[in-house]
Amino acid sequence: MKPTHSLILLVFGLFCFTSASAQYGGYNNGYGNNGYGRGGAMGRDRSMMAGPQSSPSKPKEVPAEETAAKIVEQMKPEVNLDELQAIAITNVLADSLKEQGVLLKNESSSQDQKIEQITALRESTTKKISAFLNPDQIEKYKNFMENFKEVKKSKSKKKKDSKDQKEVKEEEEPTIKLEE
Repeated sequence: MKPTHSLILLVFGLFCFTSASAQYGGYNNGYGNNGYGRGGAMGRDRSMMAGPQSSPSKPKEVPAEETAAKIVEQMKPEVNLDELQAIAITNVLADSLKEQGVLLKNESSSQDQKIEQITALRESTTKKISAFLNPDQIEKYKNFMENFKEVKKSKSKKKKDSKDQKEVKEEEEPTIKLEE
């Protein structure tokens, strides 16, 4: 009687163990895989790893309207724009920036063609903006644009200089470590 009693206990224990492990995703699949929550440890790891991979690390594009508004805000005091002129020029600049983005993304045209198209776009934008300005403001606008181009060039040079300085610092660090 004792061996049958042990056998029944063993079968009952084995039955309880297998039903419990099946309820929680099996023996090797972890707790709650496709049952409770987001899954076992492997399921959570995969979901965490998928997050950064799904969004590429390229910078966000700033909307053309936002860029145009910033330019006009800088232009307002220097050119003495009223509110109506500021709104109209913001719209012209936003349209121009959108068109410039399309031209730059066009892969079918060569670099020289893109430069010609952007130059033509810049000229037409200047004509449209000048239509909203009086003669005194046109001169101030031309001066503003010349200064604006110089500021953009100096910013790009500063970025290049800072990259060069970082490279120099990286080269100097090993020699400093050796001297210590």
